[in-house]
Amino acid sequence: MSDTAQNTTTQKPKWIRVKLPTGKNYRELRGLVDKYKLNTICQSGSCPNMGECWGEGTATFMILGNICTRSCGFCGVKTGKPYEVDWEEPEKVARSIKLMKIKHAVLTSVDRDDLKDMGSILWAETVKAVRRISPGTTMETLIPDFQGIHKHLDRVVEVAPEVISHNMETVQRLTREVRIQAKYERSLEVLHYLKQAGQRRTKTGIMVGLGEEKDEVFRTIEEVREAQVDVITIGQYLQPTKKHLPVKRFVTPEEFEAYGEFARSLGFRHVESSPLVRSSYHAEKHIH
Repeated sequence: MSDTAQNTTTQKPKWIRVKLPTGKNYRELRGLVDKYKLNTICQSGSCPNMGECWGEGTATFMILGNICTRSCGFCGVKTGKPYEVDWEEPEKVARSIKLMKIKHAVLTSVDRDDLKDMGSILWAETVKAVRRISPGTTMETLIPDFQGIHKHLDRVVEVAPEVISHNMETVQRLTREVRIQAKYERSLEVLHYLKQAGQRRTKTGIMVGLGEEKDEVFRTIEEVREAQVDVITIGQYLQPTKKHLPVKRFVTPEEFEAYGEFARSLGFRHVESSPLVRSSYHAEKHIH
């Protein structure tokens, strides 16, 4: 699930409280990100957990630019015609990770449907560069669907990141409205294929509060587990701007706990389910 900002025009319940980013580690990382002009989804998506994650030595880097070819109704990342691929980016990201002393790096990207390989070659090169330059850093790759094309997915599996993640984002009924160019069944097939192709640990994330029914959430959790996914995150959707989909409902902590308990009962290896959870929240714990 992409990390989205709060909509200040919506009155939020008391359990939606964002901690202001503080601490020495946070300030140091922020300085390096600004200095080297790095793209992080932590900032692009105004993630509410940025201070906590950066303070723990975990950060999410966005590769392949910061302009997406898709226009999902929930996502705060810019949409339009992307810039040319920067083939020096893998080296730059890897060196930045080493310089920043990142213990666990989450790599994600915009969708690049404009490219013949959907960006999968640069994805693989980035993982290899991090392995070479910062070998002590573990990685999660939060990938697009690559339009479900197996040879593109294979490129990421072959470089063996500790976790490969692809987000379902929402329930089947709302997928066309929320994700527009994406397909619910295709995302399920991508997750299942990753496991069949030999990926040791797979992961997905969903948002709630977009108008889904409770039974739809339970069914989505079931279908994800049937695809042999190991880790699932469930969090509250927060509207990035007035132009994005509105929050239909603030889901209570009790309901999040019920989703979490249900997921654990199905055998997921790790479950994160609470209002401020985002797909990269506590990501370092998902590799163990």
